[in-house]
Amino acid sequence: MKKSRPILWLLIIAAVASAGYYAWQKFGSSQAGKTQAAEKGAPRPSAVPVSVAAVQKTDFPVYLTGLGTVQGFNTVQVRSRVDGQIIKLEFKEGQIVKQGELLVSIDPRPYQAALDQAKAKKAQDEASLANANLELQRAMRLGEFATAQRVDTQRSTVAQLTAQIAADEAAIANAQTQLDYTQIKAPITGIAGLRQVDIGNIVNASTQTGIVTISQVEPISVIFTAPQDQLPYISEGQKAGALKVIAFTTDGKNMLAEGKLAVINNQVDTTSGTIRLKAVFDNKDHVLWPGQSVSTRLLVRTLKDATVVPDEAVQRSTNGLYAYSVNQDNKAELHKIKVSYAMAGQSVIEEGLSPGQQVIVGGQFKVQPGSLVSTTVASSDRAESKVRQE
Repeated sequence: MKKSRPILWLLIIAAVASAGYYAWQKFGSSQAGKTQAAEKGAPRPSAVPVSVAAVQKTDFPVYLTGLGTVQGFNTVQVRSRVDGQIIKLEFKEGQIVKQGELLVSIDPRPYQAALDQAKAKKAQDEASLANANLELQRAMRLGEFATAQRVDTQRSTVAQLTAQIAADEAAIANAQTQLDYTQIKAPITGIAGLRQVDIGNIVNASTQTGIVTISQVEPISVIFTAPQDQLPYISEGQKAGALKVIAFTTDGKNMLAEGKLAVINNQVDTTSGTIRLKAVFDNKDHVLWPGQSVSTRLLVRTLKDATVVPDEAVQRSTNGLYAYSVNQDNKAELHKIKVSYAMAGQSVIEEGLSPGQQVIVGGQFKVQPGSLVSTTVASSDRAESKVRQE
């Protein structure tokens, strides 16, 4: 019995060891298989979808933007130059009136009577002058029998009556002018506004209230401002010819008209540091109207062979401006850039990008330097729309 116990313990130990080894083999191979399966089934990083556009080398127009107010090229408040009662209105509010066209008729009878009176006075004085001339001729024919005093007196009478007739002619001209003023005519060609008086009202030459305002809208002008530091560029450009000015709606979306810069004001506003400018537009379609507010773009100069990208490519961070390009391996590369001008959806790049590169214009929020990307070319509809506006 004592000799058989060690053998029993050895058999028990051997059995336990065999069971442990079997379990280790089975568990270890199972875990290794799971690890290999997991490694085989793990997805690879997917490419980030982005839209791209080419960096272009092109001429870039530099515009100064601002706000302006449309003004009639000429604006006249029509007033009466004589006193009287309005008996007829020959115009309609809002209609186009031509220069010299009759607008208002004032009762002419008092002025016609004054004219007739002046003419009658002239006829009376002409008769007196004729008689004085006859008396002078008779006195001169008497020769030595007429006194020198009589001849001189008669000559003086003739001279007085001659001067009186000249005064009569001036009085007739004045009376005729006053009569003509009863027919109020348009001083310029333009659009008549709202009338301030009606038929039957008495108007006076001394009152400040006008009858109607006429504004010339063909051509028409726009007054706007520009920063004083741009004045040298504006003056230099004006030497080569009138600079182009484009008028847009106040939101800058719709182009209204295209004109030319006509006047640079003779002084800078020291309070705002701006210079007032005046542009003239043909305005044949009457799209511009006096008093209207517009957004203006003044073409100061054109940059030749500039490096241009869409605005969407330009990103901002605390470290400045940057943009992503796509290399030959379809991976994103980050470039720090410097922008000099931005206008109409495009930016001029001074540093950081070269013509021909593909820059990311959509989907950048998912992109990191070195990210694998899948690219599609950005639609050019928006850019074409902005070019058409220009």
